[in-house]
Amino acid sequence: MTQDIIRPLRRDDLAAVQAVIAAVDLFPAEMLPEMAAPWLDGCTAALWLVADDGTGLAYAAPEQLTDGTWNLLLLAVDPVRQGQGVGRRLVDAVETALRANGVRLLLVETSGALGFARQRRFYTRIGFRREARIRDYYQTGDDKVIFTKTLSG
Repeated sequence: MTQDIIRPLRRDDLAAVQAVIAAVDLFPAEMLPEMAAPWLDGCTAALWLVADDGTGLAYAAPEQLTDGTWNLLLLAVDPVRQGQGVGRRLVDAVETALRANGVRLLLVETSGALGFARQRRFYTRIGFRREARIRDYYQTGDDKVIFTKTLSG
């Protein structure tokens, strides 16, 4: 197992992480450059981190109108690297960066659909607590499940 270096996303990472997004089918991969553009241009308070070999990506942003609450909006790992700790190292790096900036609460949301059971188990395993379920959020029969993790006491 490789110990990836987790670092801030750079423009030259886009092709590799677009391939990851396409492989996990989270959203159309061609949306990624526009989503990351404010970060890459230095114009956002968000946080974009990448596994140095391009096999994983995390994106977190502050929740508006809150005091020290952020949302982990994207976590994606190449399917061939899933289960090897890349996702956990990305989340650990996000948490470390946020703690250093006084962030007190990290949220993450995922689907309640059967196909997302692995993701829900992952978040529980790494210390997130299931906080809420919004029924039929994404579409009829597909709930939103919200997890939280306290970063500061």
